[in-house]
Amino acid sequence: MERYLLAGSTFFYLLGFAYSLLQLGAGKFRPGRLNLYAIAGGFVLQTGFLYLRGHAVGRCPITNTFEILVFLSWSVALAYLVVGTTYRISLLGAFTAPLVFGLQLVALLLPSAPAAARRGPPDGWLELHASTSLVAYGVLALACVAGVMFLVQEKQLKMRVPGSIFHILPPITTLAEAMKRLLWFGVILLSIGIIAGFFIGTPIGRIKSGASMLVWLVYAVVLFLWTRNVLHSHRVAQYCIGAFALALVTLPAMYALGGMLAK
Repeated sequence: MERYLLAGSTFFYLLGFAYSLLQLGAGKFRPGRLNLYAIAGGFVLQTGFLYLRGHAVGRCPITNTFEILVFLSWSVALAYLVVGTTYRISLLGAFTAPLVFGLQLVALLLPSAPAAARRGPPDGWLELHASTSLVAYGVLALACVAGVMFLVQEKQLKMRVPGSIFHILPPITTLAEAMKRLLWFGVILLSIGIIAGFFIGTPIGRIKSGASMLVWLVYAVVLFLWTRNVLHSHRVAQYCIGAFALALVTLPAMYALGGMLAK
């Protein structure tokens, strides 16, 4: 049953990705409801998968790289559905669907055997630390997507004859505001995850804690400098992309943390 739910969610994300490619190829890049429905459908099926997997392993289903990537893609979809639609950035789905599909596709290529069911009560602080950090990564991934859209729109503004996408993308000021709100949301969630880490009964190790602190520090510095008007939105968009790449590099540390959850 789990595999069917995951396969179904992957199909929905692929549908949203394919729709975006067709729109680009036809030169009619129009925001539509299909991306929203595709991501919502994939999210619902992913939620069912994570629910069943959580019952199977007796804990938050982030015990190996496969589960972490699925949980991360679920977090990105959650951030889009909660934040993206709130700010009416419908075209955000066209950029989000490929990212979510790519993450889940990589997950499907990895071993998916669930860990043995936990015996005894779980460490709530450990699970709060790991799950909140991954949800924060999902929000920051959406900030990365908004950054890409910002740079695309900025390039269109510099052209003498902007392309058709210029008239479809949200105003550059709206994208900048979306980046700022997503950065705030992501940094707050990551801060909660890091604080929870100090209350974990089992030491999580320098590498794991250092990886989380490094990602938090990069985003916190970017946000602080932006609010102090030291950095302009163009640079912030670039840093959003680079910082999320750094966050993805720290996923092996999250896998090690997942190993702790599996114990």
